[in-house]
Amino acid sequence: MGLLFSSPALATGVNELPLVSAAEPLWVVDQGDVISPLNEGKLGRSLDDLAQETGVNVHFVTIHRLDYGETTESFAADLFAHWFPELVDQTNQVVVVLDTVTNGTALVAGDQVQARLPEAIATSISQETMRIPLKDGNYNQAVLDGSARLETVLRGEPDPGPPLIRDVVVEKTYKSVDETDDRSATIIVVVLLIAATVIPMITYYFYQGSS
Repeated sequence: MGLLFSSPALATGVNELPLVSAAEPLWVVDQGDVISPLNEGKLGRSLDDLAQETGVNVHFVTIHRLDYGETTESFAADLFAHWFPELVDQTNQVVVVLDTVTNGTALVAGDQVQARLPEAIATSISQETMRIPLKDGNYNQAVLDGSARLETVLRGEPDPGPPLIRDVVVEKTYKSVDETDDRSATIIVVVLLIAATVIPMITYYFYQGSS
């Protein structure tokens, strides 16, 4: 009798992704299957325009699972070296990786790009700009927001910074336990004071009328 085994979900390796070169750029590799076709096309056109204007090639990659012991950062670095093994080809390249299992993000840039993209901003794009939408599982917004900020900086415009997180204050429409207890205690005290004053008076007049 044959035995059936369920094959485990395999980790994504750099060799499983399509090849990209400086001569044949590929703007979006959605191996994690989380970007809608509409947004993938929009992102691809935007990054193609960026390359034409600035000479910088930005590649967004989503994957579904990392190998054991690997991080998004190490995968991004390996993929960058795999796609662009020659230093001369790395200079104007950027690779942004998003893992859909851990929601980890990482950005690797070539030497020429780093002159336009300071390390602090690069880290903020991957760890703040993209991570905020990911908290709600919004992968499309994560890559679009990350790309928009990255393109702005690479075009030499002022960095807009990460999205602002506002604390929403909700007005209470109920009493807390402490507030309820304090109010109840106040009512009881007032009632007792009234009773202590009125009852003796009523009793006095009652006896006066009976005498």
